[in-house]
Amino acid sequence: MTATPPKATPTVETYLAAQPPASRAVLERVRAAIRKAVPKAEECISYQIPAYRLPGGIVIHFAGWKAHFSLYPASALLVETLGEELAGRVVSKGTIRFPLDERVPVGLIGRIAKLRAREVEAKAGARRPRR
Repeated sequence: MTATPPKATPTVETYLAAQPPASRAVLERVRAAIRKAVPKAEECISYQIPAYRLPGGIVIHFAGWKAHFSLYPASALLVETLGEELAGRVVSKGTIRFPLDERVPVGLIGRIAKLRAREVEAKAGARRPRR
């Protein structure tokens, strides 16, 4: 009896490679926008999709779907702060959807990632014990 080889650890590269070519190009731009906005975030896979983590927790996830890509989580503060910029987007249950057939809004994605990073850092700071 032979041992089953261990499954390879999923990476953002393997996630992107598994996407249809048209989606992959869009998701590469999303990835680049997030990495530029939060360069100190660690890239990882969480809930089987790409995610970016700072010491205080996950900043943002993204995922590709048949006709759109999504960013998660969309906190109430984020939606309130970027309300006008999110007008016309589907925002529900902590998710922001962007159609795959539209230009990738890299500036907006960067603002979302930076705002989420501030939220994560503030939450982490609030949890630290005072000395």
